[in-house]
Amino acid sequence: MVDYLLLASLSIRDTASWSVPAPDGPLMASSARNSFVAFGCNVLARLINPNKPELILVTYTSVCAAVCADMLSGSSSCSGVGCCRTSIASFGADLPSYGIQLKYLEEQTGGNAGYGAAFVVDQDWFSRVEAEMASNFSKMEMGDGSVPVPAVLEWSLDLIRDAGLFVLSPIAPRSSDFRCLSSNSFSYTIGGNYDRRRCNCSHGYEGNPYIGDGCQDIDECQLPDIYPCHGTCINVPGTYRCSSKKSIRSHPGLIAIIATSAGFGLLFSVLGVANVINKLKQRRAKLLRQKFFKRNQGLLLQQLISSNKDIAERMKIFSFEELEQATNKFDQNRILGGGGHGIVYKGILSDQRVVAIKKSKIVVQREIDQFINEVVILSQTNHRNVVKLFGCCLETEVPLLVYEFISNGTLSYHLHGQYENPLAWNDRLRIALETARAIAYLHCAASISVFHRDIKSANILLTDTLTAKVSDFGASRSISIDETGIQTAIQGTHGYLDPEYYYTSRLTEKSDVYSFGVILAELLTRVKPVFSTHSSQGKSLASHFVSMIKDRCLLDILDPQIVEEGGSEDAEVIARLAETCLSLKGEERPTMRQVEIILENILGSKVHSSSRVSRTIQIVLKDQSRNQSKGNQGTRLYSLEKEFIQSSEIPR
Repeated sequence: MVDYLLLASLSIRDTASWSVPAPDGPLMASSARNSFVAFGCNVLARLINPNKPELILVTYTSVCAAVCADMLSGSSSCSGVGCCRTSIASFGADLPSYGIQLKYLEEQTGGNAGYGAAFVVDQDWFSRVEAEMASNFSKMEMGDGSVPVPAVLEWSLDLIRDAGLFVLSPIAPRSSDFRCLSSNSFSYTIGGNYDRRRCNCSHGYEGNPYIGDGCQDIDECQLPDIYPCHGTCINVPGTYRCSSKKSIRSHPGLIAIIATSAGFGLLFSVLGVANVINKLKQRRAKLLRQKFFKRNQGLLLQQLISSNKDIAERMKIFSFEELEQATNKFDQNRILGGGGHGIVYKGILSDQRVVAIKKSKIVVQREIDQFINEVVILSQTNHRNVVKLFGCCLETEVPLLVYEFISNGTLSYHLHGQYENPLAWNDRLRIALETARAIAYLHCAASISVFHRDIKSANILLTDTLTAKVSDFGASRSISIDETGIQTAIQGTHGYLDPEYYYTSRLTEKSDVYSFGVILAELLTRVKPVFSTHSSQGKSLASHFVSMIKDRCLLDILDPQIVEEGGSEDAEVIARLAETCLSLKGEERPTMRQVEIILENILGSKVHSSSRVSRTIQIVLKDQSRNQSKGNQGTRLYSLEKEFIQSSEIPR
């Protein structure tokens, strides 16, 4: 422990000294582990090397300054305000003593009295108490008292006495002159300074290197935990040898026989265990597939297919191995897309047919039963604008559907994606008509109607010739002919969802009509069903489109390509039809058969007058109201002959 000097007055230059307890001994302050610290207000502290008396200029090893605004202000760290801290320069060797000089910064005082203190201190210790000392220094009683602080001292060998002082020779031999008296010892420098050295025992020896025979050989054989040996340990000076025990190595033929026998035995054991494990896995997988097949009503579906020749020709029950092979074990690179009802993979069957395999997300038994019913319905569906169902697989927990592969993407991609060749207006009209035909077929052409419930542009696939194919019946529901709607959980896609269905949970065929109206608006505007503007986010295309029609601002949102192709008059016809389909009340919307007829009339006869358009829609809807007033007959019993007769009366 050493003291630091506390100076009460700085009116003159104050000088003090700092030294180790025995300055003439081998101890000296460590410049690497000590710091020079000064406290005070407006003071300059200097640490002086006293061993350079022959120099005219004073040699400073460290200098720092501490300033503050007034006598009572302090700091929580030695950053220069109230306290400063700096390292000590060694100048080639650490020193046993230093001179300390404090100078009053007259230009910084402004007339106030100053005080200060400076000391050499252990870096680590001071770092722990720095904040406390900095905050309490201004409260100390000023005087000539001192407070002890620790400093780190180091020692090194001395060789030659010169003028009564121990000093290091700049050129010293590497022998016992360094007091490394033991024959098994060596000297080493401290901090890279050759003038400062210490001794240590050589490797394999331990003891005191500063006395004769102080470094003794270590018997490594007595310390097996530190010096392991798995044979016979032999101690030698400075190290040890480990020789292997005599064993059957002296009989190389016996070793080869034993090693070969053991290797073959181990190989046969591994192969046998692997074969047994593989057979157990195959048997378990087979039993699990049988379990899923029964749970997924596979036996019932087999009977239905075998009892109907037409269904048997169009549909097949695939095994899981067939579909796994077709998709390269459902490789991620085979994924075509996905939605809320499952993931679609591209597959190649053994007969080289390219198919789309849909892995549904259905896992509830009740929904699996409905899935089987939907498979039966789709197996009876035969329409050129509905994606064909080739078969299914029931050997997995989640049933798989196998559809025909449509290669040209979705209508949504052609309208909203980065497609190089946008759809022409005539192609859009034809796609709208083909989609309407498919939905009308699902509603009224089968003995059991099917409500798709998720009509959207992403579920309309396009072939290489831009023929529309309605797909994704994962959300579809069947309904008997004597029903007009069913209560069901809300399901669909935001932007296409029928508001009436959303609020009442009653699904009708008019719900698909509303969704188709959104598609018509997309075809006219190439705007997404939910879009963002500068003033709002998540705006509905349906409500915005109807609002623009009522304000007679159709041209403001119409796709410029339609105008360029001369289809603005036909676009007005489609816009009026879309507005009718987007009515908030389902009873005010046309049926899909009526929509189909209107589109056929537009595409075939090219009605260009808005008054004729209104009359076309009114005539079709007038018959709808008359059919609804009869009570017993639903919209699906609409007379096709009567529709064609009425449409033929419209002026061309």
